Amino acid sequence: MTRIPTPARLLAALAVSATLVLSGCAGDDLDDDKSGGGGGGGDGEKVTIASQDFDEAALVTQMYAQLLDDAGYDVETQLVGQRDIYLNQMPDNIDIASDYLSGIADLVNTQANGADAEPISSNDTQATIDAVTPLLADKGIELLDASPANSQNAYFITEDYAEQLGGATALSDLEGESVTLAANKDCPGRADCQAGLEDVYGITVAKFLGTGFASQQTYDSVLNGESDLGQTGTLDVTLEDRGLLLLEDDKGIQPAQNFIPAVGSDFIADHEDVADMLNELMAALDNEKLGELLVRVTVDRESIEDVAGDFLQEEGLV
Repeated sequence: MTRIPTPARLLAALAVSATLVLSGCAGDDLDDDKSGGGGGGGDGEKVTIASQDFDEAALVTQMYAQLLDDAGYDVETQLVGQRDIYLNQMPDNIDIASDYLSGIADLVNTQANGADAEPISSNDTQATIDAVTPLLADKGIELLDASPANSQNAYFITEDYAEQLGGATALSDLEGESVTLAANKDCPGRADCQAGLEDVYGITVAKFLGTGFASQQTYDSVLNGESDLGQTGTLDVTLEDRGLLLLEDDKGIQPAQNFIPAVGSDFIADHEDVADMLNELMAALDNEKLGELLVRVTVDRESIEDVAGDFLQEEGLV
């Protein structure tokens, strides 16, 4: 698992919360009615974009929003804690979701086939897209192009704990250990989270704390010894200067998590210009670029709006 080089300015990261509120956006009430109509192009037509409320998702969502705003759409963004909140509102109340491939695939699969359904996600991006496409079609949703940027879940421990384990660098080094895990609330039962850690790596999760994905509460829980293992993402640029170590997923439990737009089928049929814009954005993103952008957000404390806008201008997208 590749770690992004960490510049010296990351020393400031200890004081930074991993979850930022996307300022300037609308409220989080996903039940509000939205107006809208057919026709391609902006002309002030309302479009609602939803995603999750952590830095990576908020940053990419802001890119979506600024692209569509520049094209003349009246954009509303809604950031919430969990994927099912906005997915269940699509396509009637949400037009576009800024999402991750296997995350949405696993949720749609369990909704359609039950909690014990065989996973349809894998490390193969195209195979995962092919598997989830018919399930999304049943909901009136389709996927646009997947980005090369692929932000997978990852797990970290303190450097002190790594030394106690004889210099641990990978999840397999925790085999046989009994741990308290701090992670997102949807972690239990997931093959890329608690279930995978237990079944594939042989780690006993003796206690689970639903402190959130890459949240300050999760970092603090591990740092203060309440938890042994915490959940973050592979783009996390703050770990080293927190005294934390990202563990390699050496047995590959993490499926493809390419950034990908999910859109209402009827909406996108009437707005091919939106598909073109978002596909161009997806092609412009990669992990190196996103890692640098996240440094600006989480460490330098620049606003998400400014960072997203700078990127779009530098790439010639607005």
